[in-house]
Amino acid sequence: AKCTDLDYINFLTASSNYFTCTEAERCQPADSSSPAHDAFTRLLQRQPSDTEALWNEVTDCVCRDSGYLVVDDTTLDKPYAKKMDLVYYHWSGKHHRAVPGITLVTLLWTDGGTLIPVDFRIYDPDRDGKTKNDHFLDMLQIAKERGFQPEYVLFDSWYSSIENLKAIRRHEWHWLTRLKKNRLVNPDKTGNVQVHTIEIPPEGLIVHLKAYGFVKVFRKEDPEGNEDFWATDILGLKEARREELAKSAWKIEIFHRGVKQFCGVEKCQARKAQSQRTHVLMAVRAFVRLEINRIKTGVSWFEAKAQIHREAIKTYIRNPRYALG
Repeated sequence: AKCTDLDYINFLTASSNYFTCTEAERCQPADSSSPAHDAFTRLLQRQPSDTEALWNEVTDCVCRDSGYLVVDDTTLDKPYAKKMDLVYYHWSGKHHRAVPGITLVTLLWTDGGTLIPVDFRIYDPDRDGKTKNDHFLDMLQIAKERGFQPEYVLFDSWYSSIENLKAIRRHEWHWLTRLKKNRLVNPDKTGNVQVHTIEIPPEGLIVHLKAYGFVKVFRKEDPEGNEDFWATDILGLKEARREELAKSAWKIEIFHRGVKQFCGVEKCQARKAQSQRTHVLMAVRAFVRLEINRIKTGVSWFEAKAQIHREAIKTYIRNPRYALG
């Protein structure tokens, strides 16, 4: 093979706007041994579709007996996809409507500062028959087998089903999640009512969550009057600690923004599912490199990309082939 996964990852790390195989060819040295765009196309089609390569890279970057595991999904926009595998219509928080795209479900490890993706899945029910909640359970099971013992598992209301909460309890982990306002709880042993109908003091309230057991719920209201309901299995959790955990849960949104903006995860134009899966894997691995560099040097993702571009321009100008006279 004329190119390897590292060739493609380096291209994603350096590129700013275009993330196609044709652009990858243009970035190679001008000699007969440089890979053509067909070599990059074949690379995307032959790579394994599992995430073992990602885990092998980040194993030493995480502390498995501390920190938090955060799960959430994001839509990789594909507005012009006519006949592209993996594309479905999904609700987009960015566009506030259903849009065509690929849903990426990610398991992120964080200690509140470092952002390390340790696993991900691509939603494709037509081929594997799995829901996003199935992927949620699969990734947590693999994390358990890999020896993770997080302080908390953090996730949004979409993943707060009773089955998921009980699975986390079987792993002997603790959790914090948002709840939908119509979830049934029993606050005073008189019967189940929707959580939004009960009075919840600022420090939270211990209630019985239907079909699960006792949990502690919190109510938060934003400046526009919208209410959020949070729940945890730690009955002694304080509001200040809940707020810290909520900020850690938001880290996965920062990861989603970074891997889209700096690694081109949603810019692949290939039609085949295998190529799209490989591109996503490579983009996530490219993000890991930017994040490790940020942790070691304090240089932001944006500045790291800018430095790469400045060095590329200097090399371009020094090269006699491109002398402007």
